[in-house]
Amino acid sequence: MLGPVGRAGVAGVGAGPAGAGQRGAAWGRPATGHFRRHGHPMTQLRIHPVRTERVTLTVRERGRGEPLVLLHGWPESGYCWTPVLPHLDERFRVICPDLRGLGDSERTAPVEDYRKAQLAADVLAVLDAMGVERFGLAGHDWGGAVAQVLAASVPARVRRLCLLNIFLFNNPTGLQSAEAEQARRRHRAYWYQTFMQMPGLCEALVEGHEEAWLRAFLRGKDRDWAFPADAVAEYVRAYRIPGTATSGANYYRAMPGDTETWRGLRAHRFPMPTLLLFGVHDPVVLPACLDGYERCFDQVELRRVEASHFLQEERPEVVGPALNAFFTPLLG
Repeated sequence: MLGPVGRAGVAGVGAGPAGAGQRGAAWGRPATGHFRRHGHPMTQLRIHPVRTERVTLTVRERGRGEPLVLLHGWPESGYCWTPVLPHLDERFRVICPDLRGLGDSERTAPVEDYRKAQLAADVLAVLDAMGVERFGLAGHDWGGAVAQVLAASVPARVRRLCLLNIFLFNNPTGLQSAEAEQARRRHRAYWYQTFMQMPGLCEALVEGHEEAWLRAFLRGKDRDWAFPADAVAEYVRAYRIPGTATSGANYYRAMPGDTETWRGLRAHRFPMPTLLLFGVHDPVVLPACLDGYERCFDQVELRRVEASHFLQEERPEVVGPALNAFFTPLLG
């Protein structure tokens, strides 16, 4: 089980701000407001930076009721929740931060800043700055990893938890099953992780070719399904911000440093009600990773979705109502 945390850090992370001294011209902070730039009709959405001693994150926020925090993965941003927002009760205060190094949030250079315990500390610092004490929490991909660290570290603050297409780091049975299946496939699906972990490779080859790079990943389970054009344009725009080839790759370069965090989670059991939403055609996070999932939670529901990895954008008509139904008890 992860150690107790105060407001300064997560799971033993130091109180000092991550990336201190690394902010500057090479890691500029871009302007916000691009939902309107792309003509999205949800005019009630507020897009604003939240500045803390650790980091400045851009936050998309809607409503003023019960806090519901939605965390995105790579290579996306808080924009990925756009298709599900119409399905969420307006009584929620929906908070969608762009995680460090992606979207319109601050980029810092050190790889250590992208360890998932550090990203969890970023999110907690932002929520503290926003006056959010207890909240519902959902996370997809790396956002789901960050959500697991948060839920294990400050369980009294996480009222309900939803994880979407991410490994359960307290489930050694599922991790072993998924690894065995990937080994049979010669780990071909992991090529991009190795690519990004190579020093300087993304900086040399991705910069200037961001759209081609992202389109290699932004796909669904069916060849005739087109990833939403507005989302592709948004992620390409953000990935062209200087420094993103490095900060995006740092999510994977930080993986060796994440080992201690995952080791601390192995024996953990999540006490809060949990929903697992899983796109069953994911080529990386395989269904085999769910083997033994029941032992990881006090109360859990699994819902399989006919989708690939980016299920909230591929099947928002399924994911949105499922999220709404699961988190509605928070509204009282």
